[in-house]
Amino acid sequence: MSSVPAAVVPGKILPGKGAPAGHEPELAAEIHVLVMGGRWHEARERYGDLVAVHQRRASRLAYYYLRDAAEADEAVQDAFVKAFSHFASYDRTRPFEIWFTRILVNACLDRVKARKRRLRWQVGLGEHADDRFSADHGKPGHTSPEDALLQQERAERLRAAIRELPNRQRTVVVLSHLDGRTTREVSEATGLSESTVRVHLFRGLRRLRTLMSREHV
Repeated sequence: MSSVPAAVVPGKILPGKGAPAGHEPELAAEIHVLVMGGRWHEARERYGDLVAVHQRRASRLAYYYLRDAAEADEAVQDAFVKAFSHFASYDRTRPFEIWFTRILVNACLDRVKARKRRLRWQVGLGEHADDRFSADHGKPGHTSPEDALLQQERAERLRAAIRELPNRQRTVVVLSHLDGRTTREVSEATGLSESTVRVHLFRGLRRLRTLMSREHV
């Protein structure tokens, strides 16, 4: 297996121009060939195009976990760097997106755990949500200010309820319902069996309904 020279591993990945629609699998395969051939600088340049394809979705996904725009950006960058550093282990028969999602989700969960450890030693700190990413979930049409406010409040209640789910349930719900992944894709991204994914999804959605119903009591 070809190892990445330290001088080639980027501290930050800069997005490139992206890839034409439908050509992302070929791009990922091309990068893998370059990496395995030791052509690191070429691979890094092409990797920037792959980053451009996935960065928006990755940022949105990380934000669901971390609820902080700056920390989400850092987690995404760390995940892209780690993926490039381990590109030799990428299986070209599988979608890059699924492989990368697993790296990103693990990075976010590690940050959530680290945050909880820090908060044990701090008193009076709360989580302040930055809603700058909310615009990614659809532009308002002719919605009245009152309806827009109600939608925003309901979305925030949903995000708060999702944060209360256990880690695995939260991961499965986010990937399945917020990121639109199939059961098989969630299974590949998390390393859980498809039956286990379905169990966590069922329990997570049931828990969410309970949490959301309490808001109206």
